[in-house]
Parts: sequence; C-alpha cells; structure tokens
Amino acid sequence: MTLFTDFGLAEPLLKALAAEGYEKPTPIQAQTIPLALEGRDVCGIAQTGTGKTAAFALPILNHLAKTPKPLPRKGCRVLVLSPTRELAGQIADSFRTYGRNLRVKTAVVFGGVNLPRQEREMATGVDVLVATPGRLLDLIDRRALSLRDVEILVLDEADQMLDLGFIHALKRIVTMLPKDRQSLFFSATMPKTISSLADDFLRNPAKVAVTPVATTAERVEQGVMFVSTGRKQPLLEILLRDPAIDRVLVFTRTKHGADKVVRGLEKAGISGAAIHGNKSQPARERALAAFRDGSCRVLVATDIAARGIDVEGVTHVINFDLPNVPESYVHRIGRTARAGAAGQAISFCNKEEKAFLSDIQKLTRQTVPVLPMPEGFAAGDLDADAPIPQRGGGRPQPHARGQKPQGHGASRQNDAQAERGPKRRRSRGGKPGGQAAGGQTANTQRSVQGRPGSGGAKPQGSAPRPVASTQPFRRQEGRSDGAQVAWLDKGPRR
Repeated sequence: MTLFTDFGLAEPLLKALAAEGYEKPTPIQAQTIPLALEGRDVCGIAQTGTGKTAAFALPILNHLAKTPKPLPRKGCRVLVLSPTRELAGQIADSFRTYGRNLRVKTAVVFGGVNLPRQEREMATGVDVLVATPGRLLDLIDRRALSLRDVEILVLDEADQMLDLGFIHALKRIVTMLPKDRQSLFFSATMPKTISSLADDFLRNPAKVAVTPVATTAERVEQGVMFVSTGRKQPLLEILLRDPAIDRVLVFTRTKHGADKVVRGLEKAGISGAAIHGNKSQPARERALAAFRDGSCRVLVATDIAARGIDVEGVTHVINFDLPNVPESYVHRIGRTARAGAAGQAISFCNKEEKAFLSDIQKLTRQTVPVLPMPEGFAAGDLDADAPIPQRGGGRPQPHARGQKPQGHGASRQNDAQAERGPKRRRSRGGKPGGQAAGGQTANTQRSVQGRPGSGGAKPQGSAPRPVASTQPFRRQEGRSDGAQVAWLDKGPRR
C-alpha cells in the first residue's frame, strides 16, 4: 500500500484526507489500517508522532460510515481511552477532521471540566467517545454512561496508562465492555506488564511494530551538560538567549520544578509557560495554544502533561531534569525533529542523575556526547549534589507505583485525581494528618521507601523512612495520582 486510495476507504474520508493534503500513509498507518478494516484486533508498538491516531481513526470512521445506526442512549459505539487530557482532545479533533464529511457525533470527556455538562452531552449518546479512565468511570458510576453498545475499543498510550496508575481502572472498564467487539491497543513500549494488559483486552491480535522499542529519533542531535543542581537555572537562561533556539520544550521531573523554572525565567526577562497536572484545564489549553502559535517560545512541562503535546516546529528539547525512567527520555526528545526536520536535545545532568544517564544510554544503545559549557560559565561543584538512594539500578519496576490499593475505592480516588488536577487543600483545625490535597486521609496514605527519582524533593543522606501519621504530610511532586507521602527528612530539601 502506497496511497490512501489503495485502502478502499469511503469516499467522504478520502475527500477529508485530500483536504488535509495527505496522500501517502505512514508506516504505522500502512500496516494497521488494512488489518483494522478486516475487523481484526491489533496490538501496535509505535511512538507518539508516527501517525498513530489516523491509523485507528480512519478504519473506525470507515466502519461507522458503512454501518450507520441510531445513537445509543447514554452510550457510544466507539470508545477511545487516553491517558491525558491533552491527548484526548487531540484524538477527538482528529476524528472530527477526518469525519468532517460524515454524520458522526464525537465527544471527549476528561477531568477538570464541568461534570453535569458532560452528563447532558452523553444523554442522547454519541458515535465516538474519547475519554480518560477516571472521568469515564465517574460518568458510569453516576449512571450517565453505559458501555453496553461499544463495538470498537481503542487503548492508546498503554504504557503511559500504567505509569499514571490507571491499571485498576482499566481492568474494571474491560469487565463492562461487550465481549463481541474489536479492540485496537497501542503502546510505545511493550514490557511484560503491558503485554499482560494486552491479553485482557485483545483476542488473537495482529501485532504491528514500526520502530524498534526505545529507538531515539534519527534526526535529533543529542548532548549532555554536566552541571550542579544550583547552576541548572542560570545555564538554561544562557542557552535560551541563543536566537537559534526558536521553539523549545523544557522538561522537569516535578510539577513544582516546572513552576520554579518558569518563575526563574520570568525574573531573567524570558517569557515562558508551564503545563502540568496541577494546572487548570483552561490554563493548560492557553499555554499550549500560545506555544503552538509562537507567542510563547518556551514551554516547561512534566512527562505526564507532555505526552499529549504534538506541536510542529519544536527546534529544541532541554531536559532540565533527566527522567528516572529511560523510556521517558525517548518520548521527550521525540518532540523535536518531526516531519523530516532536524532538532536538538540537550540534557542537564547533576551527580545524582548520572545513574539515570547510564540507564538511558543502555536502553538506546547510544552514548550521549558531552557538550562544552558556555564560555565563562561555571558548572558548579557536582560533588555537592546529594546522591539519590538507588534500588534495582536506579529504575523503578514498571508496576511499582505503590502498594496494593485499598480496593476499587482507593484506586478510583487516585485515578480521577490524576485528571481533575488540583483540589483546594483543607485542614481540620490546622492539625497534620487530616484531609490532604488529592482527597485522601492519613489512614489511606501509601508509604514509598527509597524509590529513586520518584519525582519529589529528596531528603539528604540515607534513604527516607516512613513516619507515623502524626507527622505532617507533603505532596510527592511528580505524581499525578494525588498520592501523599510521609517522609522523615534527614536534611534540607532541594
């Protein structure tokens, strides 16, 4: 197959593709579309930005065009599950774009927006529903939505679903789906946990892999700068004054870190915006829109928020913090060098992050070249950086996201919070251990011991110990599930 016209797609779809200027399918589209048109289950391994959305949207819309049915009341014919709000919105936009010449009703639901309004939208039913797992279960629990009429299920970015702690929500959702359905499953990586999840969703699937697992973009010029923690911000400011850095994505490990970087840039006279799970949905949309139209050249993001960012013309990616999961590095630098363009990825690495850099180089089978410091810039004392407690080579296991949940209730509470964003912090008489941000009490807190790079500020010295519930709780930065962690600090926080 070399052209979209070779697939036998409905004429309205071909007109929409022609209007968008699309003639030739990408590799993932060329392999997936014929299988999906046959009605087969598909398990695809593909990075974001490879044309994956069209690979499942086109055969789905073709199915809807050839088998028109009345809208199912409080239901949908197609369910697409997405890990983040941004990605859900982009998927829904793609369905509307490709289905512009069809009578197909598409809706998108995610946390952070008015729930009653979404209930009203679902009352008459839709053809295509794009949803995040937490909000989907909210609607089901309120009896505003049923999955009994689902004909096609799409699970997109499955590895990110697990990273966000949605595994229990997904397992609950699959029990509500009709057994007689078509399922399309996509993930950037396929470790054992993802493979096991695929077995729950798929029946005798056709497997499609368009790139080797964890292969970095070929046109991305990579480099690393060894710099102390306290000198990262001045180094970033110096680099951003280079006019060659036209549109840049800056990645941090934590939400607090992203905000701190933006505040530092503003003090230096450099405009930027942050996007992460604690930002309201309108704020996230405004920041992303400004980055797309060029009015904001610097977007600072966490991995979770950035998974749904697909913006053309990103010239540079700067890893202000190296990710503790090496696969995330591949996703990050893949935001540049798209559509045949070149791009550059620069990583800042302090002493405690050298283990992460080693993991990244092992995974990608590449040595990241060391870049020279700007003339006259002092990188600082790397030995001053406290080491991160290591366990298992510095990498968390894929499913080691806390202990076994307290039944479905605790899981749902965490999953929904991942999408709703921040809740106003409440206290009971100012006493620690009362109701904490994210809706959990001290009795439901999960203790995490010595997880390397889990996203929060690390105590100095030896690995932290969990303390009794009478100790104040502080939010573990970088977790999107709103979980709180009790730490007994051994020294000043970074």
